[in-house]
Order: sequence, then C-alpha cells, then structure tokens
Amino acid sequence: MVLRILAALLALIVISPARAESSVYIEEMTWPEVAASIKAGRNTAIIYTGSTEQNGPQMVTGKHNFIAHSLAGTIARELGNALVYPVLPFAPTGDPARLSGHMRFPGSVSLREDVYGAVVLDEALSAIAAGFRYVLIMGDHGGGQEQLASVAKKLDSGAKPYGIRVYYIGSVYSRMAGGHAGREDTSMLMAIDPEGKWVRKDRIGEAGSGNGADSSPQGASAEEGRRLIRDRVNAALQQIHAVIPAH
Repeated sequence: MVLRILAALLALIVISPARAESSVYIEEMTWPEVAASIKAGRNTAIIYTGSTEQNGPQMVTGKHNFIAHSLAGTIARELGNALVYPVLPFAPTGDPARLSGHMRFPGSVSLREDVYGAVVLDEALSAIAAGFRYVLIMGDHGGGQEQLASVAKKLDSGAKPYGIRVYYIGSVYSRMAGGHAGREDTSMLMAIDPEGKWVRKDRIGEAGSGNGADSSPQGASAEEGRRLIRDRVNAALQQIHAVIPAH
C-alpha cells in the first residue's frame, strides 16, 4: 500500500511538469502552463504568419500554415526559451474584387494589408501583455512582409525603453528558393507530410502557370525539403542570435 502511494506521488511530481513542457505551442497549453513557462525563462514569443491560398493542383491551400507551424516549432525548440503563438492563417494574397493574384483561384483568402498589419500588431501586443521580453515576428508568405517589418519596427521603438524588444526575422522568408508552388515549395511540404495528406503526387505533372504554379514541381522530394527547411531554420537562428546575443 505504501509503495503504491509513493508511486502515485512520484508520478504526479514527474508527469505534471513534463506535460506542461511537452509543447512549445501556446495553443496546446493551458494559461497556467504558459505563465509557468514564462516564469521559468521562456521569455521569447514567436509570431509566425502563414496564408491560405492556392498552391497549384498538387498542394493544399494550407501549405504556408503547415510549414509555418513546423518551422516555428523547430526554431522555438532550438532556441530553448521560446513559445509559439498560433499561426495566423491569412495574409494579403490578392484583390477579391478584381480577382487578382491568388484570388483568381477558389479557396484562397486575402486580408487587406492594413488589416493584416493590425492583426499582427495586436497579437504582438498580446505577447507583450503576457510577459514575454522578446517578440519575434516572421512570415511564410511573400505578401505582407513589409507590413511585418513595419509592425516590428513600430512596436520595438515604443517597447525598447521598457526592456522589451520586437524584431522582424525576415531571413526565414528570404532564404526560400524557387517559384510559387514549384519544386522547392512542394519539397518542403513533402518533408513535413509523411502521411501524404497535403501533396497530390499524382497531379504534380499538371502544375503550371495556368493553374497556379510559377515553376514546375517535377523532381520534388522530401529529402530536398528537409534540406531547404534546415537552411531556413539556420538562417532564422543566425539572425535571432545576432539581434539577441544571449539566446
């Protein structure tokens, strides 16, 4: 009986903290777990935006969101002191009235640039209110990068006197290679899609400029995708370490 009680107490001591620390994604944590993580030294918030848009006939519209979620988690784990806010699944992708850009294709969603910037700003302010000392803003979609940089600069200017810093980590996007929905894009999604849910391999040969792909996805592979993702993670970490040497 005594041994069973001791075993139960030990399980509570060991398992509970492990559960709280098992994820770097805020959406998978309770608020006390977030608070405890910040108090324990996880003082950096990652705000990573994605996009819901057409990605040719061979990739799902959530491509950017899935890649953003994966990259943000990897960056947070390798930093060791960061948590990831839920990926914003929308970005400026075209004009819905004129059907420009990605909005020519059903399933795409577009935010106005001012709305996009305002949402990211409010999300960053929420991170500051939660107690994070550093806020890192980055995006996976080309449209809206200027807004991300502008929001970070504006917030950093106001927060710096209070010991809080906000940075735009643009290198994670600028290291992307290839055209939209092309080989490199498709390879990255393959790398994080082991079950094959998000890439329609039987339609890769159909992709072209007339149906959403800027370049051919022929030859895409998970192996290439893992290398490309690693390059992007390394670029982000290098920039982060440059602006926050203590990381």
